[in-house]
Amino acid sequence: MLGVLLLAFSLVTIAHAELCRPDAQNAFKVRLSIKSALGDNAYSWDASEEYLFKAMVAFAMRRYSSKETTQISDVLLCNMTERVSFWFVVTDSSRNVTTVPGSEVEAAIRMNRNRINSAFLLTDKTLQFLKISSTLSPLIEPSVPVWLIVFSVVLCLTVAGIAFLVVSGIWRYKKSNKESVETEDLEDKCDTPVTIENGIPCDILDLKTGQINGVYAADDERFTPL
Repeated sequence: MLGVLLLAFSLVTIAHAELCRPDAQNAFKVRLSIKSALGDNAYSWDASEEYLFKAMVAFAMRRYSSKETTQISDVLLCNMTERVSFWFVVTDSSRNVTTVPGSEVEAAIRMNRNRINSAFLLTDKTLQFLKISSTLSPLIEPSVPVWLIVFSVVLCLTVAGIAFLVVSGIWRYKKSNKESVETEDLEDKCDTPVTIENGIPCDILDLKTGQINGVYAADDERFTPL
């Protein structure tokens, strides 16, 4: 009986070794930069950290597929290095000799990337899934709808344009009135002829009404009684 168990365990180990190896189908490489990320607060990578990684991958798979079929034991790690890099695969619980398609694993990791990073106090740059692109930051939705912003801008431009037309119209109207008044005054001055005698400008007398010289008028009044 013991021999059967050892044989079964050996077969499972060999099968797992075939499933989890560099560049194997549905396998992913992970690289962690704990020292550069945390400095003096860096922790050592040990069996407990490996267990936590397996648990987080299992959690991501469960949350992605909404099924409680993925177990921690379904996550296999291999080719571990001292600089903390390794490969992992996720096996199918119903069929241990096969792995979960890489597209599903990638989608699950991307969906829960922030949770995985937080568990190890790292970021996308210090916890790298080499075949999985970095998580994109969620788009920040503006508190005000975009159409309202566009409408407000168009309305402001319209009001500004109308105000400019009104002000410019008033300014042109006042300018035209001022020019017309100055033109009329200039025409009145031009209508009055001026003669020059001995280099002195003299107004032309009105021939009908004439103009009385005050000196001669006083002499006429003085000699009239005689």
